[in-house]
Amino acid sequence: MASPAKKRKLNKDNKQSAIPSRGLEYFFAKQNKNGYTSNANTDQETAGATEGDHEMTDEALAMKLQAEWDAEVAAERRNDQALQQTESAKSHADAVATDNTCGIQDTGQIEVPKKSASPVSLPAEPKGKSTLSLQSVAASVDTVSESIPMDQSPLTFDPSAFVSQLKEHWASEDGSASYALLTRCFVLVSSTSSRIKIVDTLVNCLRIIIEADPESLLPAVWLATNSISPPYISLELGLGGSAISKALKQVCGLDNRSLKAIYDKYGDAGDVAFEAKKKQSFTLRKPKPLTIKGVYQALVKIASSQGQGSAETKQRIVDRLLHDARGGEESRFIVRTLCQHLRIGAVKTTMLIALSRAFLLSRPPGADFELKSTEELSKLKKEELAEVWGRAEEIVKACFARRPNYSDLIPVMLEIGVCDELLLRCGLTLHIPLRPMLGSITRDLSEMLTKLQGRDFACEFKYDGQRAQVHCDEKGKVSIFSRHLEVMTDKYPDLVDLVPKIRGEGVSSFIMEGEVVAVDRQTGELKTFQTLTNRARKDVAIGSITIDVCLFAFDLMYLNGQPLLDRSFRERRDMLKSLFTEIPHHFTWVKNLDATSQDSDAVLDFFKQATDIKCEGIMVKILDNLHDLPAPAHVDSNQDTTSENTPTAKSKGKANSTASEKKTRRKPLLATYEPDKRLDSWLKVKKDYSASFDTLDLVPIAGWHGQGRKAKWWSPILLACRNEETGQLEAVCKCISGFTDAFYKANKAHYDDGSGEPDADDRNEQDDEQVDEEANRDAEDVEKRYKNIRRTKPSFVEYNGHPDVWFEPQEVWEMAFADITLSPTYTAAIGLVSQDRGLSMRFPRFLKKRDDKGIDEASTSEFLAGLWRKQEAKAPPPPIKEDDEDEDDG
Repeated sequence: MASPAKKRKLNKDNKQSAIPSRGLEYFFAKQNKNGYTSNANTDQETAGATEGDHEMTDEALAMKLQAEWDAEVAAERRNDQALQQTESAKSHADAVATDNTCGIQDTGQIEVPKKSASPVSLPAEPKGKSTLSLQSVAASVDTVSESIPMDQSPLTFDPSAFVSQLKEHWASEDGSASYALLTRCFVLVSSTSSRIKIVDTLVNCLRIIIEADPESLLPAVWLATNSISPPYISLELGLGGSAISKALKQVCGLDNRSLKAIYDKYGDAGDVAFEAKKKQSFTLRKPKPLTIKGVYQALVKIASSQGQGSAETKQRIVDRLLHDARGGEESRFIVRTLCQHLRIGAVKTTMLIALSRAFLLSRPPGADFELKSTEELSKLKKEELAEVWGRAEEIVKACFARRPNYSDLIPVMLEIGVCDELLLRCGLTLHIPLRPMLGSITRDLSEMLTKLQGRDFACEFKYDGQRAQVHCDEKGKVSIFSRHLEVMTDKYPDLVDLVPKIRGEGVSSFIMEGEVVAVDRQTGELKTFQTLTNRARKDVAIGSITIDVCLFAFDLMYLNGQPLLDRSFRERRDMLKSLFTEIPHHFTWVKNLDATSQDSDAVLDFFKQATDIKCEGIMVKILDNLHDLPAPAHVDSNQDTTSENTPTAKSKGKANSTASEKKTRRKPLLATYEPDKRLDSWLKVKKDYSASFDTLDLVPIAGWHGQGRKAKWWSPILLACRNEETGQLEAVCKCISGFTDAFYKANKAHYDDGSGEPDADDRNEQDDEQVDEEANRDAEDVEKRYKNIRRTKPSFVEYNGHPDVWFEPQEVWEMAFADITLSPTYTAAIGLVSQDRGLSMRFPRFLKKRDDKGIDEASTSEFLAGLWRKQEAKAPPPPIKEDDEDEDDG
């Protein structure tokens, strides 16, 4: 069979042919003629256009068609009859399909108008037929959602003013809330660093969904929190960069070289999708609007696809999501969601706050729980309003800490709102992990003793192992969870077999907490955490275990169907020791010592015993509940630096000028178990913490090319701490100390920018065939070479410098330093100790990677500010320098 090009040549050479080759160009050329054009002229022009246009790119051809179509529409507007005919023709545009050959969408049947002596116009199509109709992608954007001012204060925002319009707009999608509404929220949230604005925007978005489409609320919350399930339910998308790259190329008409060029420029997959979608300025079919429920269900289907053919299934779903995404912003956040890097600053705490406020102000149709009046709330003083919000927030946070699953929490909130009953309906449950209680860090033993002055406390060995939460029901079923709520049951089959045997008489079900430590089974000698990490993580068979472990229990939170969280630590510990049976070198209790602040010698000796047997240090816990203790006059009145109400000590900046007005009474040191809280009720004293040797857990975020011997490595490296309120990473310091050559090599391999590959300029000098081959290889290898590198600064990083490369934040490094200083360059803790200066570290030194910690457990800016205040309280006043004379003013 002759090729199309050969056919065109034959037709051109054959002067006797009565029917020349006619394509889309002929159809549009005919309509653009305003009069009596002869067949010969038209055919000749068409043949010439065909020869020139068959080499045009799809985009250029479509743009040419669009221009011709626009010219015809302009002509028709001068004629009322023609205008009506055009509108009639456009009504059938949604019936077209996708032409996979050239990337342009049509339905197949194109009506060519007959010759006429009048100006050519497109006749109205009979019902059931389709007409080719190019539409602007920009015109398909959801303008209704984009016009909603979600960033207003919730006290002035009225969702009911938009509900009816939105429902009418969503009617074509069975009334389901569109993904465009959530995208509008994401755009507003990601465009501000104000935590107040972020919370307000989320509250208003949630209120609209609650009132207009409550069934979409749960999917919306999952999508906004960048997840589809809680950590203890294994539901991972399992998508690689290749699936998203293929979808972008297919949907947006990009080739490998174009996609790579965009990625090199922006470095973020979502930004790449945004730019690629902008280039797709035309379509022949209006995309089917995405809905919040539809996107979430698509993600669940991707995660659930397994076995043969699952890769193709996932690829089809990704293609469909990107194809139906309307506009650049929807594409950006769809891709970021698929990559699990949404980056809008809506951390877990922020979402829980937004949910609590949304349900105080709105309820779904049919619900009858009580709401707060926005008019009455508007009249309250700032402190009174904060108290109203605070009560609701505490209830929601407590529920989520006990049952950390939005799928359990939100259906109940839709039914009863925010009230005390919520705590009963979403309480502690077997085989659903609660979020663990955390301890505050102290610099040394003397500081710990000062904090707990006048209180009875227990000291416990802090073993160098893995924290574990063990659940066991009446039938002997055992579940084991990590501190991150991940399931570890398959990792420890020996413990699963052991746990039912440790139950004493009368014990049916329980939840206990302990430390899993690698041990020598014969001698009981403790081994290091590194030894424990060598144990396989899943599908471990008891017969193949080579690293034995012992469970050292230290707390009991649930017993025989009853939660024990409100009991004092002394009571919980007594039950743990009296109701369970010790099995040497398999199960036992942590070694402990009861003491008071007067027993400093005994505590010091106990601390030495702990470090001598390879423990990290000791944990110190309040035994009994006492309230409203006055703070010692010579001690910072509130050492809990993670609290939102932490008072600050006096300092030179304006931020601390009102510190003396803060309350001088410290928070009660409760002996109860407080899930998901870090309190002074539990204190960590580690052997590495001392008055002269502090450490911080920081996140590497960027690097520079080294000089001299280090030219082929990254050195120095920029590190950051975590802002717990906003989710931002704030730069603290550059580090060049503590690294070995072996570390540099491994680090360069981990954060590799592919600098060993030839650049684009060098490749351009090679022959075309080799260039294309390399471009294809580069595109396929892009995820591998760039997975830990960003070309542009991430939006969630606070730093004004210009490193050579940005890292994908994913590690935590333990860093030592000499002292903490105010800095005009670094942004860590800015506003906490000074309005215009952040904090940095002098002589930072790398100690080790913290493989046991995720970036959400990195040191916070509040903690850094607390260390600075303690340092300033102990240090003599520094001499005034010339550049410090105006510090009191700024």
